[in-house]
Parts: sequence; structure tokens; C-alpha cells
Amino acid sequence: MYSGGLRLYLTAMRTLAVLFISLSACAGVADNADVIGQERLFEVWLQEQMAYRGLPGVVVGVVSDQDLVWAKGFGFADVESKTPMTPATKFRMASHSKLFTATAIMQLRDVGKLRLDDPVEKYLPWFRMEPAESDDAPVTIEELVTHSSGLPREAGPHWSAQEFPDADGVRKYVMEHKAAYSPGVRWKYSNLAFGIAGMLVEAVSGEKWADYAQKHIFDPLGMTSSSFDRKVDGLATGYGRRMPDGSRQRWKFVDARALGSATGLTSTVEDMAKFVSLQFRKGKPGGSQILSTGALREMHRVRVLESNWTRGNAIGFAVSRDNGKVYVGHGGSYFGYKTQTFIQLDDKVGVIVLTNGDDSQPSVIATRLMQTVGEAVGRAAATPAKTVPWDPAWSRFAGLYRSPESDTEVVELNHKLVLFDPQNPGPDAPINLTPLGGGRFRYEGPTGGAPVGEVVWFQEQNGKVVRMYTGDSYTERVN
Repeated sequence: MYSGGLRLYLTAMRTLAVLFISLSACAGVADNADVIGQERLFEVWLQEQMAYRGLPGVVVGVVSDQDLVWAKGFGFADVESKTPMTPATKFRMASHSKLFTATAIMQLRDVGKLRLDDPVEKYLPWFRMEPAESDDAPVTIEELVTHSSGLPREAGPHWSAQEFPDADGVRKYVMEHKAAYSPGVRWKYSNLAFGIAGMLVEAVSGEKWADYAQKHIFDPLGMTSSSFDRKVDGLATGYGRRMPDGSRQRWKFVDARALGSATGLTSTVEDMAKFVSLQFRKGKPGGSQILSTGALREMHRVRVLESNWTRGNAIGFAVSRDNGKVYVGHGGSYFGYKTQTFIQLDDKVGVIVLTNGDDSQPSVIATRLMQTVGEAVGRAAATPAKTVPWDPAWSRFAGLYRSPESDTEVVELNHKLVLFDPQNPGPDAPINLTPLGGGRFRYEGPTGGAPVGEVVWFQEQNGKVVRMYTGDSYTERVN
């Protein structure tokens, strides 16, 4: 057994070693020549875009796993005073707020205080909006946070009047209005739904929404510059769209009040990077791991698709697909602020774009940032996959296998085995057999209908291959 002093010393050394490895990995990615080159390319493009379009300011950040590897400000946080943009500049994050509300819902679910399939009225008895159809089922919590509740988009004319409702105003609106659709019928964006989700968090936790977010999300993640609906120092000035004469309206601060859980967040690139890094972690809840691995996976999985199947919603997160890759994230639009975050979970890369101009088009900027710096970061951080070297003896597994239902042909292609059904119109989409060692292979396919991910192995008798097992099923060797 170690003495108390030695135990503390060893613990400190292990902590320093982990920190050193993390910093070394971050430095390695940030110093990669391809990453640096893509940063320069993106910077030149963005600076010219800002000049052509007369944009006030932009801050960008790129996250690799647990590290913010690049962050930079462009233009001005306040044009009149020439205050420069920096990674520490604060922005109204608008609908990014929904990610934090969904996080709170999942935290309460994980500790057993609610279920996603619970009706909202179980916790908010006043929630009795007239349904779209007389026989509609009650709206559930999951439907609130996946934009499938069918509720109206807003809770009144607050975007026009720049005056948001308080809790009583939301309750009054609910009692006086009718749902646009039945729950679960289609994807329909709703700020009202997430305002109600925030009120539900308050009812279940016994804490005010802003206090809950501070205690259970911001503090554990170290998001020291984030808050809900506070007029804080260091906040960028929000500007309207550029008018034909080149002028821009200077927006005032607008409190989102009871819709704060839908659109009231203030944060920075540096703080948002910590939230992005959470999405890549695994582990049991505790400390900065504010959600379990299972809860994070649930939040990222598509629950509802738009009717044209071009995009969808997970729990809180918007989900999109581009060039064969799936991204989760969110955008935001508030008075003078436009924001966008894209997260590529497989590569563990995230990009954050925060702007203070209503016509900044941050989704376009974020897309270009991901395509340049983000993809370079993904390449630099990638670790070579562990592979089992080809064994020439595996050539004996090639051949035709048959069952009463179908035939399967196993073919050797340039030191790898593939299989396909010879009755198919063509052999252009064979299944890969990835070596695991010991004559065992993993069935790798593009879709989930087949036994993807399961083990394939070959039975031999008297030195001859007689049978192929795929998962739990088998076929007999023909030749």
C-alpha cells in the first residue's frame, strides 16, 4: 500500500501526464501544415466575403475532440467604437439555447425524474392547448424537444413587437390557441415547445431555468462566460441587415423571458467549444461528464425527418447529411445575431461560427469552415485503423456457398475477401469481410438489414472448408 503522500504524488503525476498528452495532441493538430494552410485559405476567403458584404464581425472556432484547436475573431464587436472581435466576445446564441434545454431534459430523465414519453400535462397541469384533432393523444416531452409536437411556432408577436411573454403570458397563449398539427405527424419547428420544455425543467427540478443551467450545465463544463438573458459586459453589438444605403440598424438588448430556454442563451466560441467536446466523450455522469454515453447517443439519433427527407431532428439537435457525412448541431437567429454550429461525430470535429449581423449567413460560413479547416483537422487527428495483415492461407475460403434460400460467392480481391449474391443483377456492391484474426472476419455492409457487424467464420473438416457461418446462420460450401 502507498503512503498518503506518495499516493497524492502519483495521482498528481498521472494528472500531469494526461494533461501533457492532451496538450501534445492539440499542438500536433494545430501545428499540422495542412491545417495551417487551410486556416490561411479560409481566412482570406472570409475576409473578402466580409469586405464585399460589409459584415460587422465574425468569430470562428474549430474543435478537435477535447480541444479548441483554432479560434479567431474578424471585424468588430462594435463598429462605432472599433472594438475588435475576439474568441472571448459574447453573443446572443438564440436557438442554440435549445441544445441546453434538451440536455437538461435528458439529465432529469437519467436520474429518473421524468420519462421522455410522459405527457407534458403530467408536470404542467395547465398545458391543455386545444388539439388539432379531437382524438389526438397528449403531447409528450419527447415531442417537445424533437419539434414534433405540432404546436405553433411562437407564443405571440414577440419577434415583431420585440417584447417576449413571461410565464403567465405563455400559459395564457396555450389556453387560447389551437395546435397546428397533431403530435407526431410532421416536423414543425416551435420556439413555444422549447419554452414549455424550460418551464417543465423548472417544475421538475424546483429551480429557475437560468439557475438550473448555471448549476448543472455551465459550472460543470467550465462555461464561465455563458448565461441566460443577462445583459452582460463583453457582449457584441447586434446589427441589422445592410440596407441599400449601406446602413445597419443597431439592435437593443431584448430579454427572451419565458422563452429563454428556446432562444435566450449568451455564450462565446470558447465556451461553446466545451459543449461541443462533451458530445465526443463517453462515461458515466459526474463532473464535466454531465450526461451518460447513452443519453448523448440518444440526443444525436434522428427522431423526426422533415417531410422531404432533407433534414431531421434528434433530441434538441438538428441533423443533416452532406457528402456522405452526418452532422448534428444547431443554428441561431436573434436580433442582430446569427450563429451556427456543425458537429461531425465520427471525426470528432466541430465548427462554431458566431456573427453580429442579421445578413451574415453563418451556415454558409460554417459549411466552408468545415470543408476547409474542419476536414484538415479531422485528417490530422485521425489515428490509423488497426488492421490484421492479410494471410495468404485465407484464399482457401473463396468459393461458392449455398443454402436453400440463396447462394453466396466469396471472392478474393487484392488481399481481401468480399462476398455477394451471384443472383444479383451485378457484383458492384460486394460485402467486405474485415479480418479480426484467428480466421474470423467482421461482416461490413452499407445498410443495416444484413448481419452487419457480426462475425463470419469458416468450418473445416479433414483440411477442407465445408461451411461458412455468418452471425448465427450458416451455408454449405459447394466448390
